[in-house]
Amino acid sequence: MLYQIMDGDYGGSCGGCSEDMTVEFGYEPHVLAVDDNLIDRTLVEKLLKNSSCKVTTAENGLRALEFLGLGSDQRNSLEGTVSKVNLVITDYCMPGMTGYELLKKIKESSVLKEVPVVIMSSENIPTRINQCLEEGAQMFMLKPLKQSDVKQLKRHLMKYRS
Repeated sequence: MLYQIMDGDYGGSCGGCSEDMTVEFGYEPHVLAVDDNLIDRTLVEKLLKNSSCKVTTAENGLRALEFLGLGSDQRNSLEGTVSKVNLVITDYCMPGMTGYELLKKIKESSVLKEVPVVIMSSENIPTRINQCLEEGAQMFMLKPLKQSDVKQLKRHLMKYRS
C-alpha cells in the first residue's frame, strides 16, 4: 500500500513507462536507502538496482546524515553545493534516529530540502503516515516493498526531474 501527497497522479499502472530508469532519465538516478534491518535494506537495494538506479545504503539515520554531508562535524559543508542523491527512501522505525527525524533534518537543510524523501514502514498507522506527509515526505510506503512500488518511485523521480 502506498500513501503520498496528492499533488500529482500516482495512481494506477505505470502506463508507457519503460522498466529502465536510465532510458527515461538519460542518467542513473542515485537513491539513498536507509534501513536498520539488513534484509529489508538488501531488498530495497535489489529492487532499485533492477530499475537501473545507483543505490547507496545506510544502516541508520546518523550514517545517512553523514553521507549527505549533514553529520554533526559537517554542519554547513553542503551550503552552496548540490545534493548527492535524487531520492532518499528510509525506514520509519530505526534505533537512534527515526525515519521521521531524518526527514525533518533533510527538510531543514537549504541544500537538501528539495530532495524527495519516501518513508517506509511495516506498520499501517494513519497518524504516523499523516505526520510524515505533513512534514514533507512525498510518499509513505508499506513494507515489504515490491517491484510495483519501485515503479511508483520511478514516476515520482520523473516528476521531480522535470
